[in-house]
Amino acid sequence: MSGFRIKLSRSLRNKVHGSWMTVCLVFVISMPVIIAGGLYWKSSVLLHDHGVFSLIFSKEWKPLSGQFGFYPFIISSIWVTMTALILAAPICLLTAIHLTQYAKRWVLKIMHPVIDILAGIPSVIYGVWGILVVVPFIGNHLGTWLGKSVSGYSILAGGIVLAIMVIPFVLNILIDVFNNIPTELSEASLSLGATRWQTIKFVLVKKGLPGIVAAFGLGMSRAFGETIAVLMVVGNVSRIPSGLFQPGYPLPALIANNYGEMLSIPLYDSALMLSALILFVVVLGFNFVSRYIIAACDKRC
Repeated sequence: MSGFRIKLSRSLRNKVHGSWMTVCLVFVISMPVIIAGGLYWKSSVLLHDHGVFSLIFSKEWKPLSGQFGFYPFIISSIWVTMTALILAAPICLLTAIHLTQYAKRWVLKIMHPVIDILAGIPSVIYGVWGILVVVPFIGNHLGTWLGKSVSGYSILAGGIVLAIMVIPFVLNILIDVFNNIPTELSEASLSLGATRWQTIKFVLVKKGLPGIVAAFGLGMSRAFGETIAVLMVVGNVSRIPSGLFQPGYPLPALIANNYGEMLSIPLYDSALMLSALILFVVVLGFNFVSRYIIAACDKRC
């Protein structure tokens, strides 16, 4: 009888634990759907009178006249994100290779807390640093050296600040990627006469390519949605930028700058929610594309 009770108690506990785990899983899975549904519902006021494509590809942003063109903001977001990724990608990859393949173990132990500290610094601190250092450098030195008269508040300033913010995030992932590659692969390559750099280039990087792609994909998603630091240095001018030294106005900055003041205007409020929905969809697109590339790399490797 006691054995039956023990079995019944175990079965009941298993069912309870399995049930709450399932509830947590469903909650996590449903969150993106709930967020997207809420944003679409709030955007429906604007979408009722305007087509999606006309809003996305329109260049005019005059809310008081009922013109809501998101094209300059989307282009600015892409400019800043790609600039940050181009600046951060080689630094992250080469630093991760050096720390895991060339440096002493104690160097990596010292660098881990340094990377964590950089990742934990509030974004507003990066923004202030950008205003004090990056913007004057671009306006007074780099622009003058290139023969351009610029204020410094530009796509390039936003890209530099954003790259520095993304570096610790991507670098942590890349270090884990290279540390998890079996040492037998590099030892086998070296035993066959390959140099250390050839081993890294043709063996380790190829083996870790899915993880490298995932790191850069997550870094791009992180960069695309960053708000405060970029808002402080990018210029916030609602026109299509024609170069790195031109000011821009990314989607996150648009939302952060205007949302609190414009809640009382239904169309403006709906337009800002639509910009959040566009941001959400673009980030999801980055993740899906990176997952596809990872799967393709897995098949080749």
